Amino acid sequence: SKGVSKSEFNIFGARRGNHEVMVRGTFGNIRLRNALTPDKEGDWSLHQPDDEITSIYDVAQKYIAEGVPTIIFAGKEYGSGSSRDWAAKGPSLLGVQVVVAESYERIHRNNLVGMGVMPLQFKPGESLESLGLTGKETFEIIGISEGISPGQNVQVHAVKEDGTRLAFDSTLRIDNQVEVDYYKQGGVLHTVLRRLLKEG
Repeated sequence: SKGVSKSEFNIFGARRGNHEVMVRGTFGNIRLRNALTPDKEGDWSLHQPDDEITSIYDVAQKYIAEGVPTIIFAGKEYGSGSSRDWAAKGPSLLGVQVVVAESYERIHRNNLVGMGVMPLQFKPGESLESLGLTGKETFEIIGISEGISPGQNVQVHAVKEDGTRLAFDSTLRIDNQVEVDYYKQGGVLHTVLRRLLKEG
């Protein structure tokens, strides 16, 4: 649609300076399995409450337009692989405000904080499955309105489709005061921009 010939497509990584391309490629792995769309592989998700299945990007845009922040639930070593800044930038631009994982790849956890995304970690032995959650619940993060501190306990409240409620504890994986300061400002870029404006 932009008139780029097929011979000039190059590789996906060559477009990393174009946020429109990169945000659409977030979670674009053809082998991705989203628990919300268990019968499909790739970048599919489910928009609720209408149960429309479409691309993760399109679902995210709908939630952004509706003013609904989103949350990712993940297993062990979330973010493993080639640790690129876009692995954290992409979710942030898709409206993800919180990730709850069983564990994190070290650099990716740090990058999430740097993009203003809150990393929470399940308590040992707990997971989405062990808690009986499907991802179709609505969630509320409790105990952060008064401020945050490194490694604090954070309670997550879930309301299931049938109205039943579940609460579970998680650990805030913002691990030091510098990260707290970055997160409170919305991430590293916001922090640097505010500092430059203050100095200028």
